[in-house]
Amino acid sequence: MRVLVVEDDKLLGDALQAGLTQAGFVVAWVTDGIAAETALAGALAADFAALVLDLGLPRRDGLAVLGRLRAQGSRLPVLILTARDTVDDRIAGLDAGADDYLLKPFDMGELAARLRALIRRAEGHPAPRLALSGVELDPAAHTVTVDGRPVELAAKEFALLHALMLKPGRVLSRAQLEQQLYSWGEETGSNTIEVYIHHLRRKLGRELIHTIRGVGYLARGD
Repeated sequence: MRVLVVEDDKLLGDALQAGLTQAGFVVAWVTDGIAAETALAGALAADFAALVLDLGLPRRDGLAVLGRLRAQGSRLPVLILTARDTVDDRIAGLDAGADDYLLKPFDMGELAARLRALIRRAEGHPAPRLALSGVELDPAAHTVTVDGRPVELAAKEFALLHALMLKPGRVLSRAQLEQQLYSWGEETGSNTIEVYIHHLRRKLGRELIHTIRGVGYLARGD
């Protein structure tokens, strides 16, 4: 899942990018409020599954970024990550539309878990694991089973399956799937998604992932 990180501290931004990537996220990182608003403008907000937002940002404060995002009607899950630790600061952030609030310093594992929970709830999945047509995916453990049997998937295969299973019954285009698998500027082949779909069907069976010709792919249950 692609997340947008807005953090002006270069060392922390590098650490966030590395840590969240290791946890299975695709990370886009910007360092100021104006750049964040540009990344989130209009339909581009749909590129992201969640936003990690610092408050003390150059050019435009994080609360102003959040306020504009919500004023546009966006339901993008937002986790505020900040050193502002007073109760009033937390109240202001949550009242401005944040879904969660985590103080610096923080544990990377906790941040990843909070993001998984926010994304899961936003997509209407109360359970921590996704299950469909005998396939069960555990985002936290990064495991997949078919009828209880463990199946080994490459990182991009897992990410693609996760994206499809988060939105069962909804068609995702190749471009939408590429956005969830690759960072900005990362090159992709013309048939990359098709190759990963082929690998997933070979490992999981053909019942789960369906092709809608000329449109994209969807995961569908029995």
